[in-house]
Amino acid sequence: MTDSDTHGDGDGAASASEPPSESTSGPTPDADGAAPRTRQTRHVGRLSRRLARFATAHGGTAEGQVSYLGARGYRLVLVGSDGAWGDVVDPRREALTEAAERAGIALREDFDGELSGRVRTGPYEWRRMAGSQLGAGGTRPGSAAA
Repeated sequence: MTDSDTHGDGDGAASASEPPSESTSGPTPDADGAAPRTRQTRHVGRLSRRLARFATAHGGTAEGQVSYLGARGYRLVLVGSDGAWGDVVDPRREALTEAAERAGIALREDFDGELSGRVRTGPYEWRRMAGSQLGAGGTRPGSAAA
């Protein structure tokens, strides 16, 4: 995850049409009661390591907030203690919340003013927000397309 990952408005508002939680029947336990490693367990482990690397690279800790995106799934926005931010998208909310828990990332219910006030934006974000006005692609309003 880098600061140049796809960024959105970060308002954290969940859609009223959020789907119900998926109920999966998971693997059956082994004879000793331990569940075998599954593809989902490995996926959550990879997500967890990715989140932990982000926190380590950006001041040692991070906080996050999970919001519903619609058909694409869920988005976990992270804010490091140094103000850097990034995000991860996954089809399953449970995968993001479990990975955050394993990585020691504190999750918030809302992307509130205190959390958003810690976000540090850089030249990349300012260019993206300005769009074609700074020549970041597309055509300028009123100019002919090439």
